[in-house]
Amino acid sequence: IQKFLSQPFTVAQVFTGSEGRLVKLEDTIRSFKEVLEGKHDHLPEAAFYMVGDIEDATAKAAKIAAEISGN
Repeated sequence: IQKFLSQPFTVAQVFTGSEGRLVKLEDTIRSFKEVLEGKHDHLPEAAFYMVGDIEDATAKAAKIAAEISGN
């Protein structure tokens, strides 16, 4: 949960190097609820860091898996 709450804010882009994201309130609530319900427990913890919504975390997890497998 702590990593997922580290959403990339536009004002922090100069410090984090991550492009800022604006996530709709509804998407934030839905994504957070899914995390609390354990629907994404299979994703690596690193996938939740500095992402917008849960779809971003899922995409980041796929990218991490591809890097690990060498693809």
